[in-house]
Amino acid sequence: MNNRTEKRNPSVRIIPLGGMEQIGMNMTAFEYADSMIIVDVGMSFPTDDMLGIDLVIPDFTYVENNIDKLKGVFITHGHEDHIGALPYFLKNFGQTTVYATRLTQGIIDGKLEEHGLSETAKRQTVRFGDVIKAGDFSVEFIKTNHSIADAAALAIKSPAGTIIHTGDFKIDYTPVFGDMADLQRFAQLGKEGVLAMLCDSTNATREGFTPSERTVGETFETIFAENKNRRIIVATFASNVDRVQQIINTSCRYDRKVVVEGRSMVNIIGKASELGYISIPEGTLIDVDQLKDYPPEKTTLITTGSQGESMAALSRMAASLHRKVTIMPGDLVVFSSNPIPGNEKSVSKVINELEQKGASVINYHTHVSGHACQEEIKLLYSLVRPQFAIPVHGEFHHRQAQAKVVESLGIPKENIFMLNSGDVLELSKEKAEVVSQVTHGGVLVDGLGVGDVGNIVLRDRQTLAQDGILIVVLTLEKYTNQLLAGPDIVSRGFVYIRESENLMDEAQQVVSDAVFECLDSRVTDWSRIKNVIRDDLGSFLWKKMKRSPMILPIIMEVE
Repeated sequence: MNNRTEKRNPSVRIIPLGGMEQIGMNMTAFEYADSMIIVDVGMSFPTDDMLGIDLVIPDFTYVENNIDKLKGVFITHGHEDHIGALPYFLKNFGQTTVYATRLTQGIIDGKLEEHGLSETAKRQTVRFGDVIKAGDFSVEFIKTNHSIADAAALAIKSPAGTIIHTGDFKIDYTPVFGDMADLQRFAQLGKEGVLAMLCDSTNATREGFTPSERTVGETFETIFAENKNRRIIVATFASNVDRVQQIINTSCRYDRKVVVEGRSMVNIIGKASELGYISIPEGTLIDVDQLKDYPPEKTTLITTGSQGESMAALSRMAASLHRKVTIMPGDLVVFSSNPIPGNEKSVSKVINELEQKGASVINYHTHVSGHACQEEIKLLYSLVRPQFAIPVHGEFHHRQAQAKVVESLGIPKENIFMLNSGDVLELSKEKAEVVSQVTHGGVLVDGLGVGDVGNIVLRDRQTLAQDGILIVVLTLEKYTNQLLAGPDIVSRGFVYIRESENLMDEAQQVVSDAVFECLDSRVTDWSRIKNVIRDDLGSFLWKKMKRSPMILPIIMEVE
């Protein structure tokens, strides 16, 4: 496009690099001419078939290929699916600046410190209403409500027009901390004209409004009043500072001491308290070691593990693996969250373990979502009145539900875009279309390794987990290639050898036949011999057992 056309009909590009097919791994690039900004750099948790994987982060290849354009990273709020991949991003692109509100920046600081990046990474804390100039873009932070304080929407302005990214949001008229969402600013932007809006779809399948966070406080009031003679343990998300505030408030009213347990819970609550986002009366918090000094009915534990995570504090308590907290008969355990899709079995397992130890469990009416339902989505669209609508943050059926809501408001169907990760959506006031695809996908993080585990390694791990391994060991004479020892077979995770002697004898004979066949044919290439052993033994075991273990031939050489 020549410069004259660009000035007459400027266009901006929206490129989601993650988060379109799932709830997690959110990352979106915005491009105009030679300027690019990134909104959110999140991670997702591994699926069940990603054995040994710790987390999944977006593929940064497109950013790497366009690094000269990068003008800044803008973070909407401090949840892992929006900031979890930042340390890995900044290890590669540390020259860029990360812009975020105060609590969000505080949580980011903690993550960067863990990764040894706190001294080198560039950050700038912003306030609501601040406008950051970033190349051809200017980005304004707008107050919204969510299940974590300091959540922001972004008004991204370019010569092509204004784009609003809502981040994760709800409209809470009675928030626990701070003010309600700045609907007036959204309305002002709508009057000025908005080219497009990327809107949270998580609760788009639900009618009505999302209840206020304060309603959970009322529920806790009832629970504490009805259980004055029991120790109360509450499991919730570490990042839900407002929820923790309400639990602490209720505990104080009933003269209970509070223990905060779980590394992420301790870190975030510590940071929130330091920054003034949570108020804890002096003398309320005690260390877990001090629990023994107080009657159980005068204590409350606030802990991680509401999703049944195996290493979280509540899961370790339930499995009798926690070194300092033992579940006792009569304890009341409150799950103050809804299971994330896919976590239902893990949560159910923890509940069963808790009840087997004599604890009572409450896992209903103790949580409200941090995401907008249909009426809130309608309200925001009615205020902003964007020319184009882009449902984001959700699985396909969530985003499709938002598309139907948006269409009911009068936005033409052709102006609603159901993007996939990697799509390049080019927008101008005249038209919008997906013009290409860029490199995208998930990069697997295993310990300190980033991207060194791919599909082949995962397939091997799945084979090992499902069918085990057979190691075939034999010794050949170096010059004559004569078989001097073996073949011997070692089984791990396939069968118990002492109870399967006949099977192993037959397998050993199959390997011997395969080796002698190769030697008689004067095959000297060891890789060919190994392949023949794998093929013949694998075929035998499948016919005999209908199982396909990993087969690892090892040939030793003796002079």
